[in-house]
Amino acid sequence: MKDRLPSVVAVMLLISLVIGTWWAADYAQRAVPIDPPRRVTHEPDHWAAQFVLIRGDEQGMAINRLEGDYLEHFPDTDSYEIQQAHAIGQRPGSPLTIASSDTAVMDEDGSRVTMTGNAHVHRKENAENRPLDVKSDVLILLPDEDVVYTDHPALVVHGNSTMNGTGMRYDNKTLQLQVYSATDVKISGQDTQERRERSSDRTEKQP
Repeated sequence: MKDRLPSVVAVMLLISLVIGTWWAADYAQRAVPIDPPRRVTHEPDHWAAQFVLIRGDEQGMAINRLEGDYLEHFPDTDSYEIQQAHAIGQRPGSPLTIASSDTAVMDEDGSRVTMTGNAHVHRKENAENRPLDVKSDVLILLPDEDVVYTDHPALVVHGNSTMNGTGMRYDNKTLQLQVYSATDVKISGQDTQERRERSSDRTEKQP
């Protein structure tokens, strides 16, 4: 029995040490305050004033430009809210377009820009096309597709012709314009004649 006593004492000391260590760790964990998980709220995490954002194509050529007076990024939606926004599309082979609005939201990794408040898109005139203007309370730009559309009432002015309707879509690559639920359409005879003349000129120039 005397031979076993040191072993028993050692085992008891080891058990006491384990229990004491566990108790100390538990006490320390309860005593130290732990910050609760951060609440994700719609609050900006960074901002910029008088900013300019430029996107390029695979060759490094600038094709889209977005600028404004003030920008805020919101982590909960990973979106950017912009004051006094101006967007410029300058893809090679497509007419230059300029868009503006009081405010705008850029999301979906920059592939969508929702412009609100006096939203206006202007397509510059070139040798083959008259200028095009689209005005609405809300216009949605898809920079990667070079498309603008809205489900809201819109006024479209193409040269001397005007169209009022609810909902429209314009593809700047194909130059196709669709106006849905048109309520007031005024087609200028001058525009019709000019389109015929330009179409005739292109046909004559073809070999």
